[in-house]
Amino acid sequence: MLEVIPDWTVTVANGVPRLERRYRFRLYRQALAFTQHVGEVADQEDHHPVILTEARSVTVTWWTHAIDGLHRNDFIMAAKNDAAFARIRSEEPESA
Repeated sequence: MLEVIPDWTVTVANGVPRLERRYRFRLYRQALAFTQHVGEVADQEDHHPVILTEARSVTVTWWTHAIDGLHRNDFIMAAKNDAAFARIRSEEPESA
């Protein structure tokens, strides 16, 4: 399923495979808006990632805790994150 989300990588932490992507933004407020959106969608789906928000980047890591690995839902959530990122980036002013 990685072909659907080509900007994501599979990492392994504590023996558990995870999906991870770092999103870069021009503005800190864009990173915060993205973080908020990812958190809200995750809460609606009752499937929660690790989210690291930095100055102008956000790293999202997905895996399914119940199976200590990757599930189809992780890939679906990653694709939803990509769609939100594209939308937020398209709303950024060119001069930012």
